[in-house]
This record gives sequence, C-alpha cells and structure tokens, in this order.
Amino acid sequence: MKRYGQIIHLKPEKEQEYKELHKKIWPEIEKLIYDCNLRNYSIFLKDGLLFAYFEYIGDDFEKDMGKMASNEKNKEWWSICKPCQNPVESAKAGEWWSDMEEVFHQD
Repeated sequence: MKRYGQIIHLKPEKEQEYKELHKKIWPEIEKLIYDCNLRNYSIFLKDGLLFAYFEYIGDDFEKDMGKMASNEKNKEWWSICKPCQNPVESAKAGEWWSDMEEVFHQD
C-alpha cells in the first residue's frame, strides 16, 4: 500500500457547489474509485486549498489512473468538478492535482 497526498486550489465562488457535489458522490464514481484500487480516500478544505489523501493498494498506479481517466462517467464527473478548481502555482506542466512529498508517517 502506498499513501498519496495531493493539493489543488478551489475557486472561492465554487466552494459551496463543490461541497454539495461531494456530500454524496455518484455511485458509479464511488465504485470506480474502489475498482481503481484507491482506499481511505478523503478530501479536506482549508483557506481555498483542497488536500486529498488516499491509499493505493494496486500494483500498477499508472494503469489504474488511466482506467479512471478513460471512464465515461468519470469524464462527466470531472467536467463538473474541474471548473471548480485551479492547479497550484508549482504544478508541473499538465498536472491537475499536485502530488505532495510525504515527510512523516506514524502508524
């Protein structure tokens, strides 16, 4: 299992919409997240910054993320969520959510 932390900006005018979308995500998206081997997935918000945490239990992260990205229902979900977000200033070219470096962990 590998832990991931990611960040992205949430547009202030989209905060309420984003929260409403995530009160109960679509069942197809919930299943897709599970089928792509993501567990313990959480998104937090503070001062316009979204922080996502999840654990990956698969053995081919790129393949599973490709499966997620190519899913038609997920493309629809992202078409609603992405207009609510802006990448952080330090995002790499083409990066949406930016991976964070884990500097401490304790079980």
